[in-house]
Amino acid sequence: MRADNERTLATQIELSEIPAPPFHEEARGSRVAELFSDAGLAHVSTDRVGNVVARAAFGPTSSPPRPDGEPPLVVSAHLDTVFPEGTDVRVTREGTLLRGPGISDDARGLATLIALARACDKGGVRTGAPVLFVATVGEEGPGDLRGVRQLFAEDGAARRARGFVSLDGAGIERIVARGLGSRRFRVAARGPGGHSWMDWGTANPIHVLSGVAERLVALPLPEHPVTTLTIARWGGGKSINAIPQHAWLELDTRSESDERLDALERALRLVVADAASAAPSSIELDVQPIGRRPSGATAPDGELARAAVTATRFFGHDPDLALSSTDANIPMEIGIPAITLGCGGEAGKAHTTDEWYRDTGGVDGVLRALYTVLLVTGVT
Repeated sequence: MRADNERTLATQIELSEIPAPPFHEEARGSRVAELFSDAGLAHVSTDRVGNVVARAAFGPTSSPPRPDGEPPLVVSAHLDTVFPEGTDVRVTREGTLLRGPGISDDARGLATLIALARACDKGGVRTGAPVLFVATVGEEGPGDLRGVRQLFAEDGAARRARGFVSLDGAGIERIVARGLGSRRFRVAARGPGGHSWMDWGTANPIHVLSGVAERLVALPLPEHPVTTLTIARWGGGKSINAIPQHAWLELDTRSESDERLDALERALRLVVADAASAAPSSIELDVQPIGRRPSGATAPDGELARAAVTATRFFGHDPDLALSSTDANIPMEIGIPAITLGCGGEAGKAHTTDEWYRDTGGVDGVLRALYTVLLVTGVT
């Protein structure tokens, strides 16, 4: 794997330069499918939402998973980025430093996923349990984890998995073993609109929503566990000289407690209902959920977390059992052990066009992922 590191970096760059904006991951997925096959994986396919799924031919059986077969360990990385269509995704390189949108999140994870498969195939490693390799869609923002939801749905390829490992970004110490839940909403206001001079005095949806926003940010929020509310986007209106007919705001709430999120949603809806009652009759207000990520946790003394801790310590690092929001949230919710691992190296400026990755100790991160998998599956 160390000898193959330049190839891993080349794969990382190549995949990062294939645009994969929200809901348009097809081109990158198609290339990952080719790389899966080249790496020796079997039964490469794309499911109905766009996940690329493959079976490890070096496991105890290379046949497709059966409903009554031995549950596989799933190893995954996500295809999508936060960047919209038209973003310049070219990567520049200065020695070990790579710069480009998505170069770490999650081109690094995808390159690591492929490197694991290639190393096991060429190294003659045979796992003691089946391993499913998956490149998921919809991990970021508006994707609302749609790829991993399908993966663990009743007709999904991983519905009976023994565990789930998500490879996401850089780093070698963090082990995400707790899932940060989130609820996302759009609050919309509609009115008759009109000319800013001749129709002055007509009820203005933006004015009403500004009052809603003021009340929302004043809501008391629990500190144990920490619960947050962020008004993240705001829009409306058609012209500087017109009273808008429509306005909206989008907000994100987060907590590791679903009960806290339930309570915050009730408070949010009450604020909107009160505003609707107080607003002129010509104004309509509504709340629409636009995203839900469940909270969850993987037992720190369970097989999967212990394997990741052991592998992390092997490379001389202190494991950090962390809280975050990743693809692992979905299997956590249904009781399947799940973790998320960084893939070595250092990174910064994630979710910006200045994102960077430095390959300092990058191979150790890839090897940590491999050792975690092998500690769980065993080797024959």
